[in-house]
Amino acid sequence: MEMHEIRYFLAVCETLNFTRAAERVNVTQPALTRAIQKLEDELGGLLFRRERNRTHLTDLGQLLRPQLAGVFHGSEAAKSAARGFLRLDHAPLKLGVMCTIGPLRFMSFLSQFRLAHAGIELTLVEGVPEDLAKMLLAGDLDTAIMAQPEAFDERLDTRRLYREPYVIAFPVSHPFAAMNAVPVAAVAGEDYLLRINCEYKDYIGDICRTHGFNTAKVYRSEREDWIQAMVLAGMGVTFLPSFSPVIPGLMTRPVIDPEIIRDVFLVSIAGRRFSPAVAAFMRAATSYGWPT
Repeated sequence: MEMHEIRYFLAVCETLNFTRAAERVNVTQPALTRAIQKLEDELGGLLFRRERNRTHLTDLGQLLRPQLAGVFHGSEAAKSAARGFLRLDHAPLKLGVMCTIGPLRFMSFLSQFRLAHAGIELTLVEGVPEDLAKMLLAGDLDTAIMAQPEAFDERLDTRRLYREPYVIAFPVSHPFAAMNAVPVAAVAGEDYLLRINCEYKDYIGDICRTHGFNTAKVYRSEREDWIQAMVLAGMGVTFLPSFSPVIPGLMTRPVIDPEIIRDVFLVSIAGRRFSPAVAAFMRAATSYGWPT
C-alpha cells in the first residue's frame, strides 16, 4: 500500500467521481483507476461500486475510509513536522549549562542567538560537570557548556569557547581593595566561603596547600548568589570565575602567584551527527565574540 493510492482513494471518496478525483489530485483518470484497483487487490475487496454515472463506496470502502484517512493525515502531519524541524521552526534544543557559568554575559549570547534563530525552542539544564557529562552520554542533552580541571571523557568532543581567570571576591572596605591583584598566599587566615558546586574547588584547595595553608571555611553553599551575598555582607571571601559576579557592589581583584584560569568548552558527543538546530547552535557558539 502506497501513500499516493490512499490519497487517490480519499479524493474519490470526497468527489464520488473518478474524473473529478483525477483532476483534484492532478493525474490522469486511467492512472487513478489503476491505483484504486491496486489498492483493492491489496485489501482484498472492492472499495467503490460504479453504476452508470454514479459512484458509491462499498461496505468495505465505508469501513476503511476513516482508517485510511487517519493514515494519510498522520503521514502529512509527520512530513509537516519534519519540514518545520529542518527549517528550525519549533525545533527543540536541550543545552546543559554548568551552574558556575556567569549568567550576565552568557545572556548576551543567548539573546543574539534567539534573534538569529527564533524558531529554535531552547531548554537550559543546569548542573555540575559530572552530571552534565552523564546526561550528554545518555542522550538527555544535545550539547553542554562546561569546564573542569581534568581531561574530559574521550567519548566527548570539546571546543573551547573562552578562557576565564579567577578572582578573589571580598566586601567593601576589605584590605584587598587597596591591591591591584591578590596573591593566593594572601588569602591565608581569611574567613572563606566555599562554593560547593565549583568544579575547581579541589584544584584551588591544592594550590592553597602548596602555599602552606588550608582555607578557613566558615560557610558552604550550592547557591552562587548566596555566596556572593555573604561576601557582600562581610561574612568572608571566595575565589570565583571573573565573569560570575551577579551581586551589585561585589568587590573583586585578579588572583596571582599563581593565576588560576579555567577554559570553558562547548561539549558534545564525539562523532554524533547534529540535528539542524544543534548544528546552528554549535556554529553560533563557536563564532560568537565571547568576553576575554
